Amino acid sequence: MKGRVALFFLYACFVLQVGFIQADERADYIREHYTKYEKQIPMRDGVKLFTAVYMPNDMSKTYPILLLRTPYSVSPYGADQYKGQIGPHEAFEKEGFIFVYQDVRGRFMSEGQFVHMTPHIPDKQGNTDTDESTDTYDTIEWLLKYLPGHNSKVGQWGISYPGFYASAGSIDSHPALKAVSPQAPVSDFYWDDVYHHGAFLLPHLFGFLNNVQQKREGPTDEWPDPIYDIKTTDAYKFFLDVGPLKNVNELYFKEKSEFWNHITRHPNYDDFWQKRNILPHLKNIKAAVMVVGGWYDREDLFGPLNTYHTIEKQNPDTFNMLVMGPWYHGGWLRGKGSELGDTDFGFPVSEYYQAHVDFHFFKHFLKDDDSALNLPEALIFETGANRWRQFDQWPPASAEKTKLYFHKGNKLQFDAPPEEDDGYDAYISDPNKPVPHTRDNSKWINNTFYAEDQRFAARRPDVLVFQTDILDQDVTLAGVIQANLFVSTTGTDSDWVVKLIDVYPDDFGEKAAQQTLVRAEVFRGRFRESYTEPKPFTPNEVAGISFKLWDVLHTFKRGHRIMIHVQSTWFPFIDRNPQTYVPNIFEANQKDFITVTNHVYRSKRHPSHIEVGVLKQQF
Repeated sequence: MKGRVALFFLYACFVLQVGFIQADERADYIREHYTKYEKQIPMRDGVKLFTAVYMPNDMSKTYPILLLRTPYSVSPYGADQYKGQIGPHEAFEKEGFIFVYQDVRGRFMSEGQFVHMTPHIPDKQGNTDTDESTDTYDTIEWLLKYLPGHNSKVGQWGISYPGFYASAGSIDSHPALKAVSPQAPVSDFYWDDVYHHGAFLLPHLFGFLNNVQQKREGPTDEWPDPIYDIKTTDAYKFFLDVGPLKNVNELYFKEKSEFWNHITRHPNYDDFWQKRNILPHLKNIKAAVMVVGGWYDREDLFGPLNTYHTIEKQNPDTFNMLVMGPWYHGGWLRGKGSELGDTDFGFPVSEYYQAHVDFHFFKHFLKDDDSALNLPEALIFETGANRWRQFDQWPPASAEKTKLYFHKGNKLQFDAPPEEDDGYDAYISDPNKPVPHTRDNSKWINNTFYAEDQRFAARRPDVLVFQTDILDQDVTLAGVIQANLFVSTTGTDSDWVVKLIDVYPDDFGEKAAQQTLVRAEVFRGRFRESYTEPKPFTPNEVAGISFKLWDVLHTFKRGHRIMIHVQSTWFPFIDRNPQTYVPNIFEANQKDFITVTNHVYRSKRHPSHIEVGVLKQQF
């Protein structure tokens, strides 16, 4: 055993050393083949945005410009200080582009005032009406005028928040903007990074605002210190000890995070959030678009799917494609993508994407590439079967809408329940002993829990479990998953979490009986009729709630089972619902947090179920 440990340690050291060598070689290549410049580019209202430009040294030919705009700093600063990577991946640097990085308005070395998810101004009246679309347009105009050696074509890309800036840049596209790739883009802040169906993403926003969004005195090349120095090896305990969220300012933020205060004042989908929704404004897009997302993105699964569909609807003549792979947030460029959590995908999925999709897209539209564009409308990774599939539309037209119903005895069946009486299953939901979102609470929040074995949750009495019999043939689910539940509570508010799970056979080696999470989502019950005007439950009265778990392409293999979990806490990923209705949960007191009994009904009159498309097997 000691020998195996020693060999593993030596192997790990070798892999780490190889990684460092490859990173150093890439950094050396960039220094040898590119020259860095730093410029302050004026916008139409006079505000100057700090921009770093990496120009190829070989000026015997022309190059396209590849732009990334970010709120997260274009560091390192100084013309002699180089990034270790300047393209999405190494192939771009070897091919040759003019790489441009820009601090957005009000961030780091750029002038102006930073506004989260800058509201788009569709009807601009003059040069003082600026937004991220105008800043992108003005940046491109300046680059075309002053940069030597370009071929008059520009591409833009970005992951997460920079993905939002890529989407914004595509609106009323500059004529030179030929290719745009919003990747895991934030599209509607309420629905992406802040709330999921009205339920608050607690550790994500707490950590983000603690480290990122603070007031500054003026342009700076330094990151701010965290507001609070968080020292914990147990995130579950840390957030439970916070108590009601009204304590956050008193204990930690001390009123230093302006956006935390905005969040706490706007728990509903009101005008503050609605004007930060860029989706209605994704119009007049002339550039080719490739939207990229990850099936296991804990923050931004809503963003890529809705960005793609909105562009498709509002720009029918624009080249617009969707790529969805088995990745966490940005995982397509942050690892090989061979596995995640307790799920093995069988091969390095990210390497395929980088070589045959991402690079191919930009090279074709920016490099006068005469080769055929061998990219489909939708390139979707089918988890479970672990393969890429191509579709001429998403969701696929051939997917047949199918319902999976909850039955007594913890059964999940394709047939509706026959019972005339209101059968139900019940559980006690205690916000002081919430169901953890992961079995590993040592991390602040991990990237892997969306693909984690769920047996730790299934064994709790406050989690309902429904599963099919053993499947005698493969079942492929495709498209939007819609949860339609009939519920009641002894309280006046509650959350409802629905998980779709793939159960492995009992004799499947080290993965025997594993319950692998495929998709999950939470719904805050107060929003069952409206996200703008919440209302309490009437205790013990049956109510219908419907919400999307977003999309899926997953094959449950023969010999597996399909499982559904239903629960009312998912902590600390989602904040605790006090289960006493209060107008604003951020103002709830400790006495508002009560234990309730929740019921999920499964009868002919109240048939709780999920609805999703099923693809017929090819043979």
